Amino acid sequence: MTFTTLVAPADIAPRIGDAALVIVDIRHDLAAPDTWGEQQYRASHIPGAAFAHLDADLSGAKTGRNGRHPLPAPDIAASVLGRLGIDDTKQVIVYDQNTGMFASRLWWMLRWLGHDAVAVLEGGFARWQREGLSVESGWHRAAPAIFKTRQVSGVVDAARIVTNLSSGDLLVIDARAAERYRGDVEPLDTAAGHIPGALNRPYADNLAADGRFKPVAVLRAEYERLLGGRAAACTVHQCGSGVSACHNLLAMAHAGMAGGSLYPGSWSEWSADPSRPVHRGTAP
Repeated sequence: MTFTTLVAPADIAPRIGDAALVIVDIRHDLAAPDTWGEQQYRASHIPGAAFAHLDADLSGAKTGRNGRHPLPAPDIAASVLGRLGIDDTKQVIVYDQNTGMFASRLWWMLRWLGHDAVAVLEGGFARWQREGLSVESGWHRAAPAIFKTRQVSGVVDAARIVTNLSSGDLLVIDARAAERYRGDVEPLDTAAGHIPGALNRPYADNLAADGRFKPVAVLRAEYERLLGGRAAACTVHQCGSGVSACHNLLAMAHAGMAGGSLYPGSWSEWSADPSRPVHRGTAP
């Protein structure tokens, strides 16, 4: 069976050691980005899991104007994916500490380059531990593979967002918390507020009280209300730096509403240029 959105620990545990399975740990902490994830990984991780760092492995070079987590070039991303042991024969499982916010970035990147056999471990490592499943410590070095890019799709740049300010043919969805969208606070980027016309759907709204994703029917109903009759393919997702926006893309795909795009630079890129307009408040 191929998993393409979410997967439960019980579905993966019996397959530990399967050569056709690649597991990637992408635990991360924005407050301690250089060290926390790797420290957690070295102390304890799912057996056979490789480690990928959000900044070093899943982001490109920063210029100060292209966002806090710019995408790497496709060929560089393909090299990293090959180093993680991924090729077109592999089922990939990605996990982070709990919500899937960081894991969804790698889930999206694989799909960006045409590899659909990838799923996020629902509940992350915290759930794996709660269910009493086996772990190991140290560093696992994956057997290198050759990752072949099948396509490069699903990306929208800042220029396209500028054009959309007048055309309105795309529906921009902002995954940041409501207080950041409104512009009440801005702890990370150069200006507070949101892209004019963007709707707010905090990524945390994809989760139920137990930390797992809401049922498919609930997610679908919520996103259909948000889209107001527009097609999923018309959506462009953004957040602070192109990470939590992937969580909304994952939720929509899980609800059978795949096809949206990502604005990777997101608010951190948009707000770095003072000539770009900014809205504050609850209105789009």
